[in-house]
Parts: sequence; structure tokens; C-alpha cells
Amino acid sequence: MSGAGAPIWTWSAEPMDSFPCVAIVIAALNEEAHLESSIDRLLAQDYQGEIQIVIAVAPSDDRTETIAAELAQRHPHLSLVANPSGKTPVALNLAIGASRSEVVIRVDGHALIPVDYVRIGVETLNRSGADNVGGIMAAVGVSPIQKAIATAMTSKFGVGGAAFHVGGTQGEAFTVYLGCFRRSALERVGGYDESMVRAQDWEMNHRIRESGGKIWFTPDMVVTYRPRASLRALATQYFGYGTWRREVARRYRETLSLRYLVAPALVLCVALGLLLTLIGLVASQQLLVWVGATPLVAYSLGVIMASLMLRGGDNRIFLPIVFPVMHFSWGFGFLLGRAKA
Repeated sequence: MSGAGAPIWTWSAEPMDSFPCVAIVIAALNEEAHLESSIDRLLAQDYQGEIQIVIAVAPSDDRTETIAAELAQRHPHLSLVANPSGKTPVALNLAIGASRSEVVIRVDGHALIPVDYVRIGVETLNRSGADNVGGIMAAVGVSPIQKAIATAMTSKFGVGGAAFHVGGTQGEAFTVYLGCFRRSALERVGGYDESMVRAQDWEMNHRIRESGGKIWFTPDMVVTYRPRASLRALATQYFGYGTWRREVARRYRETLSLRYLVAPALVLCVALGLLLTLIGLVASQQLLVWVGATPLVAYSLGVIMASLMLRGGDNRIFLPIVFPVMHFSWGFGFLLGRAKA
């Protein structure tokens, strides 16, 4: 499955059995710290039907491959496939291809899912008639900086109003976090596009909707997500987000909206403002200095106000740093990044 040349037709999802076979697919790369605890959660599901777990393991810099092999030896319903490319969409397609199930659920190797996640996912597929359902990406930090990042990632000021970040009522959505899919939907659109190193979920959900399918958000499915543990890692992550969101917009121009232009517009406004300020200082033009400083001052005030208003305890002191790292990294990625498959 590659996502290329997928047929487009109107689709009406058929009801499934109450407890169809479910395959949980995982792309694992450098997940030594989290993989075993993630698998423990999957094995503890209260779902009454059959569950298969397929891990696509990439060459890692830690003990991920060893841990995955040990897990496969201990648990008969868990199997492994090799992912020499190391790319997430390739891994997911390999894992899906190695499974046999009516329902496919994507789970990250560092995600912690609740005991009722699979059951609620299947029930929601049947109730909604959707092709893919998903819930909330509940960012939870451990260290002070990670907790601040988690707070920013679950706030509208930090990431906008997407329901899978900030919550909301159930209903149709453009995309959802991870996903609980009908296999028939994955097959008709050709699976994950392997050229989309990032944003592959958004891109495939777009193709599912274009084929007449439905994406459904429910707040009842909550996944504990561990944010990046440093500002440098956060900047790299969000630069990548911006880079690949522009690639999605390049391929599907109809998906570009004002929401995705806010961060790059911020970068351009602040850069232009700093240039005007510099010119004003050199030319001793006080008006230019004030006009040029306006975008940065306005944004800084917004950051301070948002940081004070959010609940984050003592960790809020890091928010005036975390917010700009997220916003400017995303904006620079959108403007300057080069997507490489």
C-alpha cells in the first residue's frame, strides 16, 4: 500500500460484528524507554474479540529491537516485521500487510492507551458509520519543562482549536490522533503514502474523506502522549510539522486554511518589524522604531497573558519560552523547510 493513484468513489460503511478481529499496528524506532509499558497497556485491553499486535521494528540506536524480540517470544498474539527504511508510513503499511483483521488501530510505541480504548474504538466505528475514529492526544509531562510543553500542546493558544489536542464534542473531523480504521477504508485509498515522512495521518484522512468516507472524533478515546523532553527536540519536532504541513498544502491546495498560515505570518511580521526597527534606529526615525516593534511586542504580550491564564502550576514559568519555540519553529518550517521523502 502506498497511497498513490487510489480510486475515488462514494462509500457507505457497512455495520461490523460486535467484536471483529482487531490488529494493532506500531512503528517502533528508538522506543527502548516506552515500548514495553506501551505493550503492557495493549495486552490489558477489556475487548472481548481477538487482538493481534504487529510491531514494525526499524534499526534503532537503543535496545528497541531486542525488547521487541523478547516481547514477541513471550506473547503469542504479538508478531514483528522488519522496517529497514526506518520511515513511519512504510512501517505502518508493512504492519498492516502482515495483519489479518477487519479493524486496524494505529498506536505509537511511546503511547499509553487506557484499558477500554479498543472497545470504545470499535463501538464508535459501528455507531458512527465512520471509516476512522480517534480521540484526544493527552500530553502529559514528567520533568518541569516537559510539563510546560504538555500544557502548551493542550491549549488553544499553543496549537489552535483542533479537538484532538484541546478536546470537544464528538462529531465529524478533518483528522484525528492515531486512528481506529476499517481495513476496507485503508485498502480502498491504498494505505499510508510512503512519501509522507510526517503528516501521513492528516494526508491519509484527507484521502479517506475525498473518497466519500467519514472521520470521527470522540472525546471518549484518550491516549497519554509523552511530549519532547527538551526545547531543542521540541523545535525540531515543530519545524518538521511546519515543513510537512506545507507539503500537504502543496499537494492538496484546497486544504490550506488561515489556521495554518498564522505561524508563518507571525514569522514574517516579526521579521519585517525587526527590519523596520533596525532601519528606524539607523535613520533616527522614532516612528519606524515603534511601528517595527509592534508585532513582537503584541505577540510577547499575548504569550505572557496566555501563560498566566493557563493552569500549569510552577511549570508556567517555562511557557513564555515554550510557546515561541513551538510557533516560530512551525512557521520557519512552513516557510523554509524542504520535505524529503
